[in-house]
Amino acid sequence: MNGGAPASTLYLIDASMYVFRAWHSMPDAFFDVDGQPVNAVHGFARFLLDFIERTRATHAVTAFDIALTSSFRNTIYPAYKANREPAPPELKRQFEYCRELAAAFGLAVLADAIYEADDLIGSVLDATRGEGLRAVIVSADKDFGQLLGPDTEQWDYARGQRWGAAGVPARLGVEAHQVVDYLALTGDATDNIPGVPGVGPKGAAALLAHFGDLDTILERVDEVPFLRLRGAASLAVKLRAHEDQARLSQRLARIALDAPVPRNADGLLRRPPDIGALDALFERLRIGPLTRSRAHEILRTESAA
Repeated sequence: MNGGAPASTLYLIDASMYVFRAWHSMPDAFFDVDGQPVNAVHGFARFLLDFIERTRATHAVTAFDIALTSSFRNTIYPAYKANREPAPPELKRQFEYCRELAAAFGLAVLADAIYEADDLIGSVLDATRGEGLRAVIVSADKDFGQLLGPDTEQWDYARGQRWGAAGVPARLGVEAHQVVDYLALTGDATDNIPGVPGVGPKGAAALLAHFGDLDTILERVDEVPFLRLRGAASLAVKLRAHEDQARLSQRLARIALDAPVPRNADGLLRRPPDIGALDALFERLRIGPLTRSRAHEILRTESAA
């Protein structure tokens, strides 16, 4: 950054979340030139256009999940996300279209066979700290609470809610820096992270409020029965019995910061949109004239700004 210039904002979009939302919310009435369904792509295109129009982002990343069964977490714990049904073939095809669309709009596109979208976002944040960027994670995923700090906030785009680290306690009952340990204790049914059986959100929050972190809880587990907490004695028994599982869950819940991503802000600058590629995509996707004209208008206005 140049001295005295206002901080640029880096937007980190949890793209797969918005593709899935479009898949579930858009009617099955959209087909490409081959007759294949593209409802999720149409919804994702509208999301991206709205996002670009609202933010005029200069630095933006779209992070996609392609590591749902090949993540490094599956090596650590084969049952990780094993409870999820695989995406149907008609949706997998649409994810490829969505990545092409984001690239044609000039957004940086990240995807990796070993690291998930959360890890790609966390690694970009870690790599660009100190470059004077404000960061906004565009996602509703609670796991991102662990990444929030003085210059990083989260934006639940669909609900229009934004919060920083100070907003995490109201949502999870713990501080931002305790989110990983909170998930290590409670587990996460969405990702099939086991946690400690019998430790719920209130118990985990109470333990972390008293001891501070998971390591201290496990080191001082003999003190747990004396807490003014319902079922404290049985809580101590559970913690002793499932210490290894808690530590495993901590590893699974922690967002990695070492994924292969651009290591500086210049690699995250939005490029000029590729109008030729965009029009070709619109033809293949049979996107209607209203969305096409809106896209051209937004991108033309942005280029002139």
